[in-house]
Amino acid sequence: MSVLIVIPARYASSRYPGKPLVGLKGATGVKKPLIQRTWDVAQRVAGVDRVVVATDDERIKEASMNFGAEVIMTSSNAKNGTERCAEVVKKLPGYEIVVNLQGDAPLTPPWFVEALIDGLRTAEDAAAATPVLRCDGRALAGFRADRAAGRVGGTTAVFGVDMSALYFSKEVIPFTGSDYPPEAETPVFHHVGVYAYRPEAMREYASWPVGQAESLEGLEQLRFLEQGRRVLCVEVEAKGREFWELNNPEDVPKIEAILAAQGQE
Repeated sequence: MSVLIVIPARYASSRYPGKPLVGLKGATGVKKPLIQRTWDVAQRVAGVDRVVVATDDERIKEASMNFGAEVIMTSSNAKNGTERCAEVVKKLPGYEIVVNLQGDAPLTPPWFVEALIDGLRTAEDAAAATPVLRCDGRALAGFRADRAAGRVGGTTAVFGVDMSALYFSKEVIPFTGSDYPPEAETPVFHHVGVYAYRPEAMREYASWPVGQAESLEGLEQLRFLEQGRRVLCVEVEAKGREFWELNNPEDVPKIEAILAAQGQE
């Protein structure tokens, strides 16, 4: 099945304007813009036919073309990355699976995306699929610290026995009042901001109104759940790699430290 990866990127983020162009230092001390580091992740995913950056901003277009990315310009009307990806699908038809690799996750291991693609291939009744990563005590403490400080950090996911998503939230769910050692497993799953869709599901998505849950949480994947469509959660393993997204300016030094520890340039 042919696979297209789309990296949606917008400049006018309400929480972090200009985020795709924020420079992140790696092991060599050289800064690369966030959008380039996400592009580098996409290049390491096996079995992908094409990778494009989708944006409505000339600054992001120029920066992306400078490091050799293919750029598809989209309208400024897209409410989220999924709608932006749906625009790309209209311009680039024919792909059987479309991956939305959100541009704020430069630490995404390639095998997360590969597992996601494989999961959607086998779950014929799913409109979309997305990875979930079990939190250890350290990651859960980070989530709780963000919320205590009033920051919107990572997203958590709850799913059923068949791995169908029940809900996604920027709050820490399910509730657990327990404290966990740093290396201990917890019942909380971190939702990794990557999606794989069937093109027909994307076309439907663009026609649906924004629902209450999506509006309140600011999470685009909730539109599928509010319309009664199945979203498959694919559990992935970190394999010793630390994962974190760039949600706030305070995340920059943490991500740079992880990039350096992993030896990424």
